Amino acid sequence: MSAAVPHEERPPEAVDWVPVCALASLAREAGVPALVRGEAVAIFRTHDDQVHALSNIDPVTGASVLSRGIIGTRGDEVFVASPLHKEHYALRDGRCLDDPTLGAAAYDVRLVGGEVQVGGRRPECTL
Repeated sequence: MSAAVPHEERPPEAVDWVPVCALASLAREAGVPALVRGEAVAIFRTHDDQVHALSNIDPVTGASVLSRGIIGTRGDEVFVASPLHKEHYALRDGRCLDDPTLGAAAYDVRLVGGEVQVGGRRPECTL
């Protein structure tokens, strides 16, 4: 029997990718919610067609709302502002830019033939 390999040590082709939607169906500078392996995930498309995936759960309230947040930038960091308390979460890794004790889980995401696919949850960010 082989030992399980932690996600962060698996090559990208070993990740189980879940098709979510077509890139063309996502509005630029907006997010949409998706249920991926039973988890609420927010998929975001930026103005330059980059796609990011974070947990849709607001870390402060536990409400499933991050996909409704406003996308913006702070310096070079692209973020989503929670629609409830306005904390800013980096789309790259889920770090809260306002409170180092908060963070949203980030997921691997890729585009294949115009289709958005979500992989596994990334390891927790170390702040």
